[in-house]
Amino acid sequence: MISSGISPSRPRRPLLALAAFLCLLQALAAQIPAGTDFTALLKKADALVTFPDTDFSAEYTFVQESPGQGKSTKQAMVFRRDSENTYLIVMVMPVEDKGKGYLKSNDNLWFYDPVSRRFTFTSAKERFQNMNARNSDFTRSNLAGDYKVTSARWEALGKYQCWVLDLLATSPEIPSPKMRIWISDDGLARKTEDYSLSGQRLRTTAFPQYQVVGTRFVPQTVVILDELRGANINGVFVKERTTYTITRPSMQSLPDATFSKAWLEKLSD
Repeated sequence: MISSGISPSRPRRPLLALAAFLCLLQALAAQIPAGTDFTALLKKADALVTFPDTDFSAEYTFVQESPGQGKSTKQAMVFRRDSENTYLIVMVMPVEDKGKGYLKSNDNLWFYDPVSRRFTFTSAKERFQNMNARNSDFTRSNLAGDYKVTSARWEALGKYQCWVLDLLATSPEIPSPKMRIWISDDGLARKTEDYSLSGQRLRTTAFPQYQVVGTRFVPQTVVILDELRGANINGVFVKERTTYTITRPSMQSLPDATFSKAWLEKLSD
């Protein structure tokens, strides 16, 4: 008898790989409850904090807490036009930062320095004014487009009952490759955790309270903990923290010129 050279007790590697892949698909499917449309849930969370038909502006006050270095406060005016995926931010304090600004237009993001009077390209992934916030935190919410849901569960977060969704970015351009989000039963995001692709937690963001602006919602306070940056104080690692409050929110229409380099330069004069 001529031997085939293949032992019947040793499965072929492609079959093993296929079996492992099918098991993974089954495991992922088991983590997502049947009958729940989580894409719709993300779309609702987006819609509640997005202004598709009006402009939005507000005053943002930031308090940066760096362990061992104390606190610092900054203030900025933020102008958004979500229908065109654009925003403009201009710093108003402290004095040394006054006039510095950011202009986002679709996928382009510029930083303006009033001293050199120059615009330079920057990234949505960059830290905003060297704080724990990112430049991407100020644009319109697009969770449903930026992420796909990989797992879900239902749990309590303080006084809220929430869906906890694990999300995977749909593009390498998304600032957070992985995210975990807590969405309460009213559709509002209450907490997020940002992760690297390897699964390392990078920062935690909480939204303790919202304010109503027209038919939409805007956080009153946002608290961001940097999971990597901090200092050992008396043997305990204390994380950097940025807290910002949003006041004087407005849905008043803004001139088209608001979202331009020329207007940012004029504000800085």
